[in-house]
Amino acid sequence: MTAQKGKFITFEGGEGAGKTTQIQLLKDHLQSKGIDVITTREPGGTPGAEDVRDLLKNGDLSKWDGTAEALLLYAARHDHVEKIIKPALHKGTWVLCDRFSDSSLVYQGVARDLGVEKITQLHEWALGNFYPDLTFVFDIPPQKSRSRQQQRNQQADIPDDRFEQLAIDFHQKIYEGYISLTKLFPDRCVLIDATRNVHEVKEQIHSNI
Repeated sequence: MTAQKGKFITFEGGEGAGKTTQIQLLKDHLQSKGIDVITTREPGGTPGAEDVRDLLKNGDLSKWDGTAEALLLYAARHDHVEKIIKPALHKGTWVLCDRFSDSSLVYQGVARDLGVEKITQLHEWALGNFYPDLTFVFDIPPQKSRSRQQQRNQQADIPDDRFEQLAIDFHQKIYEGYISLTKLFPDRCVLIDATRNVHEVKEQIHSNI
């Protein structure tokens, strides 16, 4: 008997939106119901994709332009999908992923001005019609999310990465891009009020599973 296909759920939003915490809470919730689940992230998830993550997130702001970022991200994403995500789904395992293709639409397509159409074409070339089953988009103003991120980095004594260093205008574009995303894909994307406390955000998410 073939296992029922797993569900692929992604979490999107600006830096410091609280995705990591909610992914773990949802994982615990699903496991309590007897569902097999794994968590992963982008860029990353496989050794090769983690190498690309280091290339993208570390170093000078001018290290890569938007086109280079998009190509590197999709190289990592292809590896991630083929080696981790698809095999898990085929076994019936649910996959919770911190960022996926929507991040490229917003960060490179919108904020880097490459255009949504170009990123969509790149996606179709690299992954075909493979998209998440459900995407939670965390709605939080960029000033608040950046404040959270900076506080977290200071507590952990780690520097801001390349994307976190970008000016607030860039993060405002990210915010607006994500809001637009929920209108482009209303059947897949659920907007979550991430300004609420952890418990309230958890309830919003779990009620949509």
